[in-house]
Amino acid sequence: MYISLTNRPGGSEGTPKGPKAANRVSSVVISLGVVSMLTDISSESVAAILPLYVTGVLGLSTVAYGILDGLYQGVSAIVRIGGGWVADLGDQPKWVAFFGYGLSAIARIGLLFASGFGALTAVLTADRLGKGIRTAPRDSLITAASQPQNLAASFGMHRALDNTGAAIGPLLAFIILSIIPNGFSTVFMVSVTFALVGVAVLGIIVPNRRSNTRARSTEDITETEDIAETTVEPRAARRRNRWRELNNPGLKRLLIVAGILGLLTIGDGFIYLVLQSRSSFAAQFFPLLYVGTNVAFLAFAVPIGRLADRFGRARTFVLGHGLLLAAYVSATLPITGAAITIVCLILLGAYYAATDGILSVLATQFTTSETRATAIAAAQTVVAIARFISAAGFGILWFAIGREWSMTVVSIGIAIAIPIVAVILRGARRYRADV
Repeated sequence: MYISLTNRPGGSEGTPKGPKAANRVSSVVISLGVVSMLTDISSESVAAILPLYVTGVLGLSTVAYGILDGLYQGVSAIVRIGGGWVADLGDQPKWVAFFGYGLSAIARIGLLFASGFGALTAVLTADRLGKGIRTAPRDSLITAASQPQNLAASFGMHRALDNTGAAIGPLLAFIILSIIPNGFSTVFMVSVTFALVGVAVLGIIVPNRRSNTRARSTEDITETEDIAETTVEPRAARRRNRWRELNNPGLKRLLIVAGILGLLTIGDGFIYLVLQSRSSFAAQFFPLLYVGTNVAFLAFAVPIGRLADRFGRARTFVLGHGLLLAAYVSATLPITGAAITIVCLILLGAYYAATDGILSVLATQFTTSETRATAIAAAQTVVAIARFISAAGFGILWFAIGREWSMTVVSIGIAIAIPIVAVILRGARRYRADV
């Protein structure tokens, strides 16, 4: 994998042209990957202990955990489109992302003081709102800094770095709790520290990569050009055109697909609780289950990203949910022990590698560069809302009919959905925009 030291893709001065350029990943992508890595060390160290902390230390039920997990998965939906829209409107994606990362870092300080359901709800809500604000502007920066033919690979590289942090975070939590029994407050302090470092790296190192299609300012007009003849689209017209561009039938189909699959995707914490209840291995090494998933994600992210650029991004996205179905089935098989647990974690990691960044890539195919952050945010908003409903609903379903039957219901649902969404996405191809 080559790393380009330039921030200008697509044939700009200093950017290599030709076949070799397709294998290069911009330094902007690498820098954003480092930011995400540090942030994920922070967030995943908390996520890894949250199911045990909620059900064990605080003594809350699976229904309460389902609500908290739903908030963790879905409350960011409130601000995702707003974050993307502001980034597009002001053409300042870096600083919108910076605000979101900063909000999450500040919110995590509250973990040191939250000791009940209400306080924990408030802290997690603020944290996830920060995630909702930052995600689409960050993905817009990645898209703007990447070669079009290398886009899925660039997202794969970013997600690989992101999930390096997602693997380190749970490992740190496991080590801390091994050394300090009930050392949850220490884990929370480590989480705050890494979050603040990530914000600092974003503010100091990452450039503010703007849209390439903005109307040029008078500073860019040469002396031989007549400034009076240079037309600049009125702001109100630009806004109307942006919203019109988002009315793409292909994007609508993608949002429907994202919603259907999101409703049938349960949080990893529930899967790990199922594994814990069935296997002494999973129970003993519970925080490391997150490490296993993220190591698998790390291993598959770049290869699957490259495969998606060649094989087809929509196909890869659909097949990724087939891997999720296999993970559900493996978690509920009447087999216990380390082997089946590891198989489940590998399948989960491969599923994330095939879907996480690919959804953002698919969203950019149905819009222009001036609305890409908003389009990405729209897709992510649908997923966040769907997963909020899914987490809360699955917690209730588990409480009502038990873990095995709950997993069976969800598995049947996603098995039915996969061929349906494949047909929907196939029909969306004709609506791809030229970006």
